[in-house]
Amino acid sequence: MTESHLLGNYNRFPVEFTSGEGVWLTDSRGNRYLDFLSGIAVNGFGTGHPEITAAVLKQLNGVWHTSNLFESAGQKELASVLASKSGLEKVFFCNSGTEANEAAIKFARKWGQGRYHIITAQGGFHGRTMGSLSASGQPKLWNGFFPLVYGFTSVQFGSVEAIRAAITSETVAVMLEPIQGENGILLPPAGYLKAVREVCDEFNLLLILDEVQSGMGRTGKWFAFQHEELKPDILTLAKGIANGFPLGAVICTEPVGACIKPGDHGSTFGGNPVAVAAALAVSTLLTEDILDGNLALGEYLRSELASADLPEIAEIRGLGLMTGIQLKPGTSARALASSLLEQGIVTGTSGDSVLRLLPPFLITRTEIDLFVSQLAAVFEASESRGVAV
Repeated sequence: MTESHLLGNYNRFPVEFTSGEGVWLTDSRGNRYLDFLSGIAVNGFGTGHPEITAAVLKQLNGVWHTSNLFESAGQKELASVLASKSGLEKVFFCNSGTEANEAAIKFARKWGQGRYHIITAQGGFHGRTMGSLSASGQPKLWNGFFPLVYGFTSVQFGSVEAIRAAITSETVAVMLEPIQGENGILLPPAGYLKAVREVCDEFNLLLILDEVQSGMGRTGKWFAFQHEELKPDILTLAKGIANGFPLGAVICTEPVGACIKPGDHGSTFGGNPVAVAAALAVSTLLTEDILDGNLALGEYLRSELASADLPEIAEIRGLGLMTGIQLKPGTSARALASSLLEQGIVTGTSGDSVLRLLPPFLITRTEIDLFVSQLAAVFEASESRGVAV
């Protein structure tokens, strides 16, 4: 069997999706599932969106790959959109979020002219390659991979004073997620990012915001930082940028971009024409109506969950279509996700105790109601059997 030759680094659910439409997925046995995960915040416009499909097919009938040795009108157009929406000036394309964060680390250190130290947040997640892994403030991810890349300090998420205390003469940047996705959809206190921006300005540090999971409309803005009055120096994106095609991006200010010269960094497949075509289609679909809807639908979801008054839930938190359900001790997020999958609902987890909800932007209140009722039914069934989920 093919499965026996796959590296055992994923703990997969025993379901294979083979088709889908919008917010619905179909598995290899013909069973339908309501998608509340979007491929982990990737398929913002669901499965099989006709405009994205048309854009991709058109590009496939042209060229699939030419390399970054040559001009790319598609890259230039997409870079212009991202610059306009972010307020930054320069864009680099790669393949994934971890690559975007690796590039951000390199760009910051090049800009720093000898300064190398980067302050990150405890619980933060920036990827699994060695630089991004070292920046991730989750010691459980480090086991077996020492020595880490030197030059990172993780401090309490949400504490501006902790950042101040960690600054040294070698510090060049602060690197944060506006919302910690892999750590349970954790939001910092209101005004935190703006205060960090002020500290960075005071000490001549770059502010790097990792919006791999929170960017591209998921929180009801193009980028989560836009909920506060600030602008980063470097912004990293991936996941939802191309609705499932591998693409990452680093957007930075003109001064940071000016430090990067030919030969300093690159990517063979970054900005691939097919992925860029998909991303351009996404950018046209990401209208103000969609953004407003994401904000309102997220509020509706969390309100309905709270109204259901489910005793297994300790806390509900999130912004836009990013929601984390903190479960009380004794309730396993993995077991709950598995039970929901059996009932035709696809969800995710963050650690052992948080059910992670990242539905497509096409979700409706009717489908949200269906999810809440199914969640309640799973809890009720487990209670009646005396079996914890």
